[in-house]
Amino acid sequence: MFEKLKKALSSLKAAIAERELGDKELEDLLYRFSLELLEGDVAQEVVDELSLIVKERLKGERVKRGEDASKVVEEALKDEIRRIVSIPKPDLLKEIERKRREGEPYSILFLGVNGTGKTTTLAKLAYMLKRKGYSVLLTCSDTYRAGAIEQLAEHAKRLSLKMISQRYGADPAAVARDAITYAKKHDVDVVLIDTAGRMQTSRNLMDEMKKIVRVVRPDLKIFVGDALTGNDAIYQARAFLEQAGFDCVILTKVDADVRGGSALSIAFTTKRPIIFVGTGQGYEDLEPFDANRYIEQLFGS
Repeated sequence: MFEKLKKALSSLKAAIAERELGDKELEDLLYRFSLELLEGDVAQEVVDELSLIVKERLKGERVKRGEDASKVVEEALKDEIRRIVSIPKPDLLKEIERKRREGEPYSILFLGVNGTGKTTTLAKLAYMLKRKGYSVLLTCSDTYRAGAIEQLAEHAKRLSLKMISQRYGADPAAVARDAITYAKKHDVDVVLIDTAGRMQTSRNLMDEMKKIVRVVRPDLKIFVGDALTGNDAIYQARAFLEQAGFDCVILTKVDADVRGGSALSIAFTTKRPIIFVGTGQGYEDLEPFDANRYIEQLFGS
């Protein structure tokens, strides 16, 4: 996992430790470092930020005599990466409990394009919440993609959960509104709303998604991104943030991600926290994102 990004960081550390760095050597080093970061799906803005950190630490008098320059740079990069990915997260269980005391369901809207694992991620979160003792209602506001209703219905069946849906072609906002109404009447704790895998370039579909947000006013909007799509996930996240907004991110397929830059780039470009990562196909394969663990995986310490 994260081999490309780990290689970029370890190669930088080794290069610093092995030679004296004049101006030309430093520029060459930063150029190679930048290329390796880009190969690891790190967004250009993040590449520039990390390269600047390295340059500042190595240029002039920043490294004291007798200090290990590679260690100084490593700690500086760790601090910067930790700053980027350590965005405060919503306390999901605390918020659910708060709404529960108010006699209201807590609603979560899932956003993202086709193929990211959005529906499966919704089911994983439903499984997690059910195990913690909450009643959960699944909602299919994806009324366009063939098989979408059946896919969510299968998850509902496997998890023994109630699901709200209508016919294909129905108004997605109306489906979501009906689900909230049902949850209020039946004292359901959490409503999870699946939406169409809207292509971020489709104005009509984006407008319809904004309509769902206006009608339902979800308590939490989660963008689901596929770590394997690299920079595409970053472009998608930016578009969804601009058009509909979201509060946090779940990254899927992290267990198969050989690059590692998606988490860093999405956090940097959206300023939204990553709350969970998908690490497999099973319902239990949804883990809280931990900034310190991520850094340990990158630096091998």
